[in-house]
Amino acid sequence: MTTPRDPSAPAVMAVADTQGSPIRWVPTLYFMQGMQFFVVMLLAGLMFKNMGVPNDQIARWTGLLGLAWAIKPLWSPFLELASSKKRVVVAMQFTGAVGLGLMALAVQMPMYFAASIAVLFLLAYASATHDIACDGLYMASLDNKQQAAYAGWQGAFFNASKFLTLGGLLVLAGHLEKSMGVFNAWTAIFVLLAVLSAALASYNARMLPNVVNASAGQLSVATVWTTLQEVMADFLKKPGIWLMILFIVLFRFAEGQVQTIGPLFLIEARDKGGLGLSTEQVGGIYGTVGTAAFLVGSILGGYLTSWLSLKRAMPILILAMAVPNLTFYYLATHLPGDMLHIGTAVAVEMFGYGFGFVGMILFIMQVVAPGRFSTAHYALGSGVMQLGFIFSKTISGDIQMAMGYEHFFLWTIACGLPALLLMFFVKMPLPSAVEVQVAPDAGAAPLASR
Repeated sequence: MTTPRDPSAPAVMAVADTQGSPIRWVPTLYFMQGMQFFVVMLLAGLMFKNMGVPNDQIARWTGLLGLAWAIKPLWSPFLELASSKKRVVVAMQFTGAVGLGLMALAVQMPMYFAASIAVLFLLAYASATHDIACDGLYMASLDNKQQAAYAGWQGAFFNASKFLTLGGLLVLAGHLEKSMGVFNAWTAIFVLLAVLSAALASYNARMLPNVVNASAGQLSVATVWTTLQEVMADFLKKPGIWLMILFIVLFRFAEGQVQTIGPLFLIEARDKGGLGLSTEQVGGIYGTVGTAAFLVGSILGGYLTSWLSLKRAMPILILAMAVPNLTFYYLATHLPGDMLHIGTAVAVEMFGYGFGFVGMILFIMQVVAPGRFSTAHYALGSGVMQLGFIFSKTISGDIQMAMGYEHFFLWTIACGLPALLLMFFVKMPLPSAVEVQVAPDAGAAPLASR
């Protein structure tokens, strides 16, 4: 009996036309991937906060937007039916550009919140589909040596888009809000994003390698659906899978809440229990020291796990995930007013977040994914992780508004304890049984984002 092919792995490809060195297209490809994601999942929430939308509405609806990245493994195999991944990538990039232009109009409408959420759903699903085709194009166009060589460029430009959205654009939005008003300022921001996206999509349409899917004509919807069912059944038959799923959800339970409410707390007025920072100040903190601390924490967390093994490092990594909760509880109880104090606290928060999150990435790689369909099961494990994040993100606003900021952040500290206890009952690889590996796109987009 022939073993079914892993549907999330790249099919056999024939390269019809390559466009020179990958350095000409890898940076713009992954910059677009990151920019689309951060606009939907981070920038939109801060925009709504400045527009006066309550925290519970922000958390609930931006949480639902994240479903696109959680369930994308369900339709990713069907993209193998496309004759060219380049066409899918370029189509989704232009769709994103159109969506950003529609956002510029939506924020000017009387029912701006409903209109914006509708457009953001379009952007979210276009971005999630772009992620699938983008990573598939990268793996199909480059051999293993090239994939490793350009992985750093992936990560650098994915995170460069975070500097742009949470740094440059958020600072610019704060500046424009003072002279143009909140709604006009964000219209201007989305016009800029739409123009930039259209320009990058046009560039990528010319520069991306035209990789033809040699197996597209041999596949049908029925065969892909049958294989997907087998992949799902094999995933659910893994020994201890439901305990693994529970561990993944609990690992992210506190994180999803604090990462949603934390930035809103920074903007919230001081008479309402927040720190009363301006949009420019929040953008300056998260776009610079926050992002840098996250990257340093991620790198050091990876080295520590490589040295100790996942089994030995996991307690440390789970405790590191509690650092953001403790940091925000400290800020909520002390309400410091100087930017150095606040910036240092945010840097500590993001360092702990990056350091600890390595544990979940490697848990999925080393515990959940191994087997016949390792690539597909890695994608499914990542989807479960995103669902856990969405669940906690969606309920976080209601909990915060019921408790207030100080008690809410204390609650998130308690939410981190179940994962620490469950760790002792979940299977972990022995130090000698597995070697720490990095997935081809792990550096490109931290799974906390995707």
